Amino acid sequence: MSASICRRTHSIFHGGSMNLISKKSLVLAAFLSMTACAGQDYSSAEVLPDDTEMEQTIPETNTADKTTAEETEPAALEDTTTLMESAAVLKNYDHLDPKRMINSKALAEAVLYFDKNQSRIKNKKYMSLIDFGKRSTQARFFIINMSTGEVTAIHTAHGKGSDANHDGYAEKFSNNSGSNASSLGYYLAAETYYGKHGLSLKLDGLSSTNSKARARAVVIHGASYVKESSVIQGRSWGCPAVANHLRDKVIGMLKGGSLIYAFAK
Repeated sequence: MSASICRRTHSIFHGGSMNLISKKSLVLAAFLSMTACAGQDYSSAEVLPDDTEMEQTIPETNTADKTTAEETEPAALEDTTTLMESAAVLKNYDHLDPKRMINSKALAEAVLYFDKNQSRIKNKKYMSLIDFGKRSTQARFFIINMSTGEVTAIHTAHGKGSDANHDGYAEKFSNNSGSNASSLGYYLAAETYYGKHGLSLKLDGLSSTNSKARARAVVIHGASYVKESSVIQGRSWGCPAVANHLRDKVIGMLKGGSLIYAFAK
């Protein structure tokens, strides 16, 4: 119905038939067109189903790669000296994100954290940012090749507890078990394992806002409820799940200690 109204109004304005209708009718048609067209994009968004399985637990493993979560947030920029030092560091990473796909403030924060904590980051080939400020219809999981600076952007899920009405917007974040929500902060990608979703990647939270990630079984895994298209992705139990066909590639790049920064700005 809305599509036909849009087409009809287009013909009114561009078909040279204005003399056949009254001004009042034209205004009414234009109003209906704007109403229908404005609502069309939102209502037509496909909504994928949620994770239907029980919340997972992950097997504990003994590995030298496991990192104990601790608060290591970068210091606040309090004075001119600190700002100048930060600017000097950021200049060394000018080549990152040449197409400016990522929130610039978040990228700067991640770069400063990466540079300051290099001794802890074993996989320096890639750094990732997840922008939970974006709707799940958008590609918001950004994987950066630290050598070339190129960015791969893919879709990802967020937790049920972060999006109560399943409209695609994450509005609440939590570090608590049972919250079913996504957690913000810095992570290190740890070891892999095989669980209910097949190959999966454990995450260690490095911030006070995500320190329980391992205990909560917040991991990267593939899921049928995530697609590489502009749809409202299904909701997870808090995991940044990705499309099944990208699972192995993503895990292969990030495993073994790469830095991940989840934020919402």
